[in-house]
Amino acid sequence: MIVVWRVTELCNLACAFCAFDRRLDRPRRVAGREEVLAFGRVLGDYQRSTGERVMVSWIGGEPLLWPAVFEVSRQLQRDHGLSISATTNGTTLHRANVQRQILETFSELTLSVDGPAAFHDSVRGAPGNWAQLQRATRALADARDELGVKGRPLRLRANTVLMHNNLPMFAALCHTLADWGVVEITFNQLGGRDRPEFFPSHRLRPEDAAQLAALVPPLRDALAQRGVKLCGSAAYLKRIEASVHNQRIEVTDCAPGERFLFLDESGRLAPCSFSLDEWSVPMAELSSADDLMALPQRFAALRQHQSALACSDCPSTQVFPKFIA
Repeated sequence: MIVVWRVTELCNLACAFCAFDRRLDRPRRVAGREEVLAFGRVLGDYQRSTGERVMVSWIGGEPLLWPAVFEVSRQLQRDHGLSISATTNGTTLHRANVQRQILETFSELTLSVDGPAAFHDSVRGAPGNWAQLQRATRALADARDELGVKGRPLRLRANTVLMHNNLPMFAALCHTLADWGVVEITFNQLGGRDRPEFFPSHRLRPEDAAQLAALVPPLRDALAQRGVKLCGSAAYLKRIEASVHNQRIEVTDCAPGERFLFLDESGRLAPCSFSLDEWSVPMAELSSADDLMALPQRFAALRQHQSALACSDCPSTQVFPKFIA
């Protein structure tokens, strides 16, 4: 089971496409340490009871700004055997203590990189971020390789938000990321929910989707020769194609709660981030593995009572497999 947990709405970058842009006047809620640890115990019980691996993936905002991130990660990994990952903008990765704690505790780390230096730094409002991220990623990769089989194997992944502006740069970016020591690359299409004012002039267009579909197979083969996995299933590419043509894809049953859960910083739990308003369950109501195993039935009952708006045109990457090659 994958548990994606947004633990903070704080961010220190000014990404023009993101709802957590530091320039925006909005709430900046943060998850409570004790509440996270309490539900971590439930996840540990679930893993022991079912034998199913549980991966907890921190997101934000910028999750590495959450003060409890490493203490909580250590406890969940040490006491309950949970796998830990995070998606980061990389602004703290230059610190030796941050690198050490990531290598000691995390199984995966996803780096947000949107293009070569000039594009990336501009769209994220962060001069010098790309160069800093490059140095830190190479340092992490070198340390990972030095640890070898004796240490915790850290999977370094990069994710790119694809736009009309940066798609022509994507193939070269992937090879640059391979040079850094990244072993897996994923991508999202730019969405319009977070910053609708940014979306129209930067969204992927029909010709972009066609270019992406033609680009991915040979690029995947070339990267595989370098030991790098380029993700993005055929269904995922079809989802992007439908989006650029403004074609809706309705999903009436995604088996909610069976393989994937989303939690926010306020303790709401839902089948995905897009169904929080309609189908969320308070995390505090789940105190055992049995409660967690009963979630699919609870979500099914909620679905019978009220539909989630997002399901009429499902954008969820776990439904249209993003991480499958």
